Amino acid sequence: MAKVKDGFLGERSVHVPKSLIKEQSNDEFCNILNISDIGYYPKAKYHYRKRTNEESTDYLLIYCTEGYGWYELRGIRYKVKPHHFIILPKGHAHVYASDIKEPWTIYWIHFNGEKAIFFANGFDKLTPITPEKDSRIEERIQLFEEIISILREGYSINNLQYCTSLLIHFFATIKYLKQYRASGHERNTQIDLVDQAIHYMRENINKNITLKDIADYVQYSPSHISSLFKQKTGYSPLNMFIDLKLKKASYYLCFTDLKINQICMMIGIEDPLYFSRIFTKKMGMSATEYRNTHKIDV
Repeated sequence: MAKVKDGFLGERSVHVPKSLIKEQSNDEFCNILNISDIGYYPKAKYHYRKRTNEESTDYLLIYCTEGYGWYELRGIRYKVKPHHFIILPKGHAHVYASDIKEPWTIYWIHFNGEKAIFFANGFDKLTPITPEKDSRIEERIQLFEEIISILREGYSINNLQYCTSLLIHFFATIKYLKQYRASGHERNTQIDLVDQAIHYMRENINKNITLKDIADYVQYSPSHISSLFKQKTGYSPLNMFIDLKLKKASYYLCFTDLKINQICMMIGIEDPLYFSRIFTKKMGMSATEYRNTHKIDV
């Protein structure tokens, strides 16, 4: 079987230079929690890593959003499922790999710091983080994306300290999951069926979901939810889902330097030609023209 460390289509990663990792550890704020490597691997077929106790010098979060994989820790193998995460402990040998038939899509972070063990404690077993009415998955992923974006801008001490702030927030959203979701509950208490369905679409923007998936989520028939969508929005549910994907793509074109094929992965459209066709039809210009016209330097 092929075994691949990286090099996946649409992947993104940042590897902080060793000299700057030491600089972070000497900074009174960055030393709380800091990053050595961070990345995103979409549909990472044949992904495989194995480390000894000595090679495991960081804590490692693996957050699976799609597909399957497995990890082995302390001699026990566990299956990784969508919407689950694991934090592999520092100093412990481990192995992990993507499923052959349905390879995982993962966000991952190697991290250290004085409070690393505080945020990692208890998460060495697979933990669910599934889409629900009060889930805020899209917001959490946006934090992750912002960390990558800032690190790509450079390694100034202000950038590194800002990334530490974002990382603390990111880990708080999973360590205090109940509180994180409850803080958004109030605004969701009066959400109607259509809004619930749109929330579900946003939380699964990187996937291909069906009308039945949407109907099952709101617990109504496909025909009923389709009728409500047409009445309220003028769109069918699946046309609305495509529209949300294109809006997300527009955001990435304006505010990031992601390549077109990487954006396609982020919004769950695997065929760049199909993406280009529907984007041009919707926006009246190609994705490249849209970026050249609307790109915002941040």
